[in-house]
Amino acid sequence: MKAVVLGADDHFRLTEVPAPVRGPGEVAVQVAYAGVQWGDVLVRDGHFPIPRPFVPGFEVAGRITAVGEGVPEDRVGEQVVALVGGGGFAEVVLAPSALAIAAESVDVRTAGGFGWIAPTAYDLINTVAGIGSGDSVLIHAASGGVGTLAAQFAAAAGARRIIGVAGDADRAAYARQFGYHQVLTRAEFPQALGEETFDAILDPVGGPTRTASLALLAPHGRLVVYGNIATFDPVDLSTNDLLMNGQSVMTYNSNLLSRTHPDRLADSAAGALALVADGSVRIDITAEHELADVKTAIANLATGATRGKSVIRVR
Repeated sequence: MKAVVLGADDHFRLTEVPAPVRGPGEVAVQVAYAGVQWGDVLVRDGHFPIPRPFVPGFEVAGRITAVGEGVPEDRVGEQVVALVGGGGFAEVVLAPSALAIAAESVDVRTAGGFGWIAPTAYDLINTVAGIGSGDSVLIHAASGGVGTLAAQFAAAAGARRIIGVAGDADRAAYARQFGYHQVLTRAEFPQALGEETFDAILDPVGGPTRTASLALLAPHGRLVVYGNIATFDPVDLSTNDLLMNGQSVMTYNSNLLSRTHPDRLADSAAGALALVADGSVRIDITAEHELADVKTAIANLATGATRGKSVIRVR
């Protein structure tokens, strides 16, 4: 089969490799689309200790062509979103059956953009931050894949006020179409907010952004950390200050959840998929690349040249 391989020399190559052999509890998915995500950037840059050569790609959409021992045969032919530990930039990938989520309710291209971002955004709003009617939410990286979805999930949950922060004016303008009441640029944050505070803040950035966000928490507010895009050093926290204000700092790691509680992640994916299918939430796929252009797609994400979601068309 054809696959994009990242070699020890840091080069991506489209080449022929042996098709993977499914094991117990696994399904083989014929890939139609693969999503591009930040994990691909981290793998490219050597932040994950993964032996090379390695086929990157952590999220795909396609149809199950075969099942391993313990998986019902009637899953063959099912259109799925599959969350995988690599191998997605290929014509066939193996996925744990629990993380191959039925996706017949949406078209396969939309399913290709669903990936990890939709269940992550769904969980950040509904499970971790626990957003409810009347809450105010501040969302960093508002123009990214998670940010554009998190605003929509917050609106669906009844949030009273949804504010975003994006890198520049163009990104802020793009993000506004996803239900934000206001989107600030990074240069305007936090001064433009004045004395406003928030019931929940979602932060994948870290560093000074995280420090400033802590100061914007309302009593009983929740700061949800789900990344460190800028690779800043850890932020010092005063648990006494948090205690006095009834505030919380929580974390979310979807990759860890997939390994420890895959069924829980699959349930979140199904909940997110239902809102996408009924039109309540829109996945904005802004770039589509061929399999041979994986290197470019990842580079565009790393440099901030993309907005919304990028996908790779495989077949």
